[in-house]
Amino acid sequence: MAKKNFISIADHTEKEINYLIRQSYNLKAQARAGKKHELLPGESLAMIFDKPSTRTRVSFDVAMYELGGHAINISAGECGLGARESVPDVARTLSRFCDAIMIRTFGHETAVELAANAAVPVINGLTDLLHPCQAMADALTMYEVTGDLKGVKLTYIGDANNVTNSLINLADKTGIDITVCSPKGYTPDKKIVGDSKYRLLSDPSAAVKKADFIYTDVWVSMGQEKSSARKAKAFKNYQVNARLLQKAPKHAKVLHCLPAHRGLEITDEVIDDPERSIVFEQAENRLHAQKAILVYLLK
Repeated sequence: MAKKNFISIADHTEKEINYLIRQSYNLKAQARAGKKHELLPGESLAMIFDKPSTRTRVSFDVAMYELGGHAINISAGECGLGARESVPDVARTLSRFCDAIMIRTFGHETAVELAANAAVPVINGLTDLLHPCQAMADALTMYEVTGDLKGVKLTYIGDANNVTNSLINLADKTGIDITVCSPKGYTPDKKIVGDSKYRLLSDPSAAVKKADFIYTDVWVSMGQEKSSARKAKAFKNYQVNARLLQKAPKHAKVLHCLPAHRGLEITDEVIDDPERSIVFEQAENRLHAQKAILVYLLK
């Protein structure tokens, strides 16, 4: 059987993505019921981190432990990927030690090159271009609320970044009706999202009018700190706050992939709202979605 990777949601069929959502839902139910699901006994995952991480590292580590396997953390200083040692050499070496590799890095081409040279499955834990594991956790979070993603109205507000790109990919596979609300100059890159279907608006009030879910992310991603002042000015009217939520349906829930810059893209009263915010349920779902991905690749 040919080796599978998880670099982009776009690489997988509609059937496969929807299977992963259901599998993550079932694995979460088993975990909540206290039922063990050691589906990967003795398996090992190498985790390469060129970028700092909280949710990615802990969720993958715990996922492998609860699946009966083992995760190994490799920091940027230890690996020196592409500097101390070439990407192909790292891929070939880790393939001899481990059953899968997860990478969280800057350039998307690094993840692609790693996958091309590895003999074991490679998972994109995040690149500057895509964040597919996050989008799969988001899918589970919305599925838990709605029971069916087809036709669900998702509004993303803010900078069209790696999360946005993967959410657009997700919408293609699930039938989610996605609206992206960004100021001019910060909209999705057509070279990345291609012919994907999404609605593009610049007015946040109009964008949330029929939303089932309102999603935001930091305005300045890791590695882009020099653009902070410029982006703060461009996005000043794109904050997800109580005033904006008044324009949305009362049932609309708020999502954020974290970490949050409170007081910038989202206010405390919104992210901490017990009725509207499901941000921390969404964070937990990284664990369950990644279990599903690991089992899918390794079983």
